[in-house]
Amino acid sequence: MSVAGREVHTSPTPGPRPAATVTAPVRGRAHVVLPAYNEAVSLPSLLRRIAEVGRTERVTAWVVDDGSSDGTGDVVDVADVAGLDVRVVRHQVNLGLGQAVQTGLKAALNDADEDDFIVVMDADDTHDPALITKLGNEILAGSDVVICSRFVDGGDDKTAPPFRRMLSRGAAVLFRRVLGLVEVHDFTSGFRAYRVSLLTRACTHWGERLVEERGFACMVELLLKLRHCHPVITEVPLELRYDRKQGPSKLKLRHTIVQYVRLLARDRLTPAPYREL
Repeated sequence: MSVAGREVHTSPTPGPRPAATVTAPVRGRAHVVLPAYNEAVSLPSLLRRIAEVGRTERVTAWVVDDGSSDGTGDVVDVADVAGLDVRVVRHQVNLGLGQAVQTGLKAALNDADEDDFIVVMDADDTHDPALITKLGNEILAGSDVVICSRFVDGGDDKTAPPFRRMLSRGAAVLFRRVLGLVEVHDFTSGFRAYRVSLLTRACTHWGERLVEERGFACMVELLLKLRHCHPVITEVPLELRYDRKQGPSKLKLRHTIVQYVRLLARDRLTPAPYREL
């Protein structure tokens, strides 16, 4: 229209702006690392239970056959795992739990995407794979390490032998007091989840030295090294089902105690990384 000889252009009355599109966080694939030494009897049942989780979650299972003599790696080929993506990594000789964990972590990291998470759990069928979903939820909510803990409300280890319960509790008290990691109650649990980016940073710094302990102390060692990355650590309750274990225990009490003491001494004497991780 024209006003006093001038052309005036009017714009239509602006309507409400469309709401901004918010992209929801995506929970990636769970890479489940199973260090296994002579677990041919227990492994098929565990893989079937992990396959149940795979019906609602994206799961890849990494079986690390640590030089087993009972055909542990071979049972994967005949196990009825209902379409579960299972991959076997073999050690020609037994290298110990620590190296089996390291091998599994490296294999999973080489295949994982940034949104994925890595779970380490025992291959003796004493851990409940249904917790994988809860672990993924914790990672999605911001945790970097999630520990399945026997020593928080809802956790339980009453089916374990007395000497194992004593060792786990004693180690928890020792490491918690000396290291000041007050958010951790279960240092020796073998059932944990890790954010991929956290493990990538740690592997970049430590390389092959990320896990140096051969025995059960490797789980504590890994946690001690990861603390230098300043991770957010949370715990979820774990009801340990030691009554499901079908083979003999591989834990040697006196040897493991020596490993814990030696690990703590080495940690106290080793300087922190010279740069931020």
